[in-house]
Amino acid sequence: MCNLFWRLIVIITYAQEIYKLVASWHYIVVLKKFTANFERMNKILSCFLLVLLLSGCEKSVVFKLDDTASSLVVDASIENGQPPLVLLSNSLNYFSEISPEILLNSFVHGAVITITDGSKQQVLKEYSYKTAPFVDIYYYTIDSLARNNFLGEFNKTYSMEIKLGDKVYNSSTTIPALTKKIDSLWWRKSPNNPDTTQVILMGKVTDPPGFGNYIRFFTKTGNSGAYLPGLTSVFDDQIIDGTTYDIEVEHGVDRNTKIDPETYSFFNRGDSVTIKFCNIDKTNFDFWRTMEYSYASIGNPFSTPTKVLGNIRGGALGYFGGYAVQYKSLIIPK
Repeated sequence: MCNLFWRLIVIITYAQEIYKLVASWHYIVVLKKFTANFERMNKILSCFLLVLLLSGCEKSVVFKLDDTASSLVVDASIENGQPPLVLLSNSLNYFSEISPEILLNSFVHGAVITITDGSKQQVLKEYSYKTAPFVDIYYYTIDSLARNNFLGEFNKTYSMEIKLGDKVYNSSTTIPALTKKIDSLWWRKSPNNPDTTQVILMGKVTDPPGFGNYIRFFTKTGNSGAYLPGLTSVFDDQIIDGTTYDIEVEHGVDRNTKIDPETYSFFNRGDSVTIKFCNIDKTNFDFWRTMEYSYASIGNPFSTPTKVLGNIRGGALGYFGGYAVQYKSLIIPK
């Protein structure tokens, strides 16, 4: 009986240990399942909370831009055989509304503008020119009644002084020699263009030896049209120095109208075309190079900001440029 009793005690003890072991193993399995489920639920909950957080962070941001003081804008030029021509206006804020009335009110009146060629000087007079009913363009040029007037000449430097109230602005430019010229013009069919009425205008140009020959070109069709600059109107001679080469002459563009990039450069059969081919100095080239690059970058979020390199001293914007001009014409047959 004693041995049996002790055997029962041992069996009961082992049974209790086995029960504890099985219970603990079952607990671990359940705990692992619970932990896995909890981690899965925690990830789902975290993603849900993140979405709520991001959607809750949406907020309209309104920038209030300060109005800046307007600056004087100068558009001044002088060509060989022509008097100086100066347009003065006040700059507008970047987000300003544009209307004929606002543009008309932006012209600057009452300025005293003096042009000097080194030996003589002339004070310009303000005139107006009507471009449309109730739309006038104001500009300054020579006083037809003055005796000391002079016209632009090759190889001369000109200085300009603008007095406006208590402010003074200065600039200078050179009309270079007419050394780079168009030798000839011709036209050819536009390849891969379904419109057979459109053609390409070509020109043969001779660049003299030596770097620093800068040009700007304009085109006009018909007898009464305006000379319009090319979309890219200025070029240097870094690559073609001292050579004679053929180049396509693109149609000039009116930047106040919508430009079709597919067709803007073509001329039409029957057009009477005149090219205004200008030799310019480095300062004039830099102004239009940076101006046209800035214009082409409008609306492009990936473009690099460009500073327009004007040559007006005293805090004004714009340029004073000299032009040595050659004209070349061609009638494109129908």
